[in-house]
Amino acid sequence: MEYWDIYDENKQKTGRTMQRNDWCLKDGEYHLTVLGVIGRPDGTYLITKRVMTKAWAPGWWEVSGGACMAGEESEEAVRRELMEETGIDVANLDGGYVFSYKRENPGEGDNYFVDIYKYIGDIDDSDVKVQEAEADGYMFATHEQIKEFADQGIFLHYDSIKRVFED
Repeated sequence: MEYWDIYDENKQKTGRTMQRNDWCLKDGEYHLTVLGVIGRPDGTYLITKRVMTKAWAPGWWEVSGGACMAGEESEEAVRRELMEETGIDVANLDGGYVFSYKRENPGEGDNYFVDIYKYIGDIDDSDVKVQEAEADGYMFATHEQIKEFADQGIFLHYDSIKRVFED
């Protein structure tokens, strides 16, 4: 069973945990998720296409990420998620933490913080090994292409993270 730490409105751990996807959070309680943007020096970014079997947003494009497990720090989580979902170890790439945002869903038990990371390096297509259970493919896209997907309504979280693509 996977557990997540519960945070307060100041992004401080409360010392309590919740089961993954239990959606039991009260107003003012949050869990922590991460998103990792991997870019290349040519200004393109690695994005993946969600498998069609996903319950939420199947076939949409996104950057990799996921939940922070209980006891795990944010950067540990993003490195783990990026390795699991793309096969890329970002430990030796330039970059790191960029910013956070908070999402509140009153009455749904699913409030969360999102820590955004950005890494830049010479990544080749042969380096990418997408997790087939999560992604139906990938591409290295320009910011303009990503914005176009967002305008079509098929790119997750764009409005919340768009500034990470703006250099």
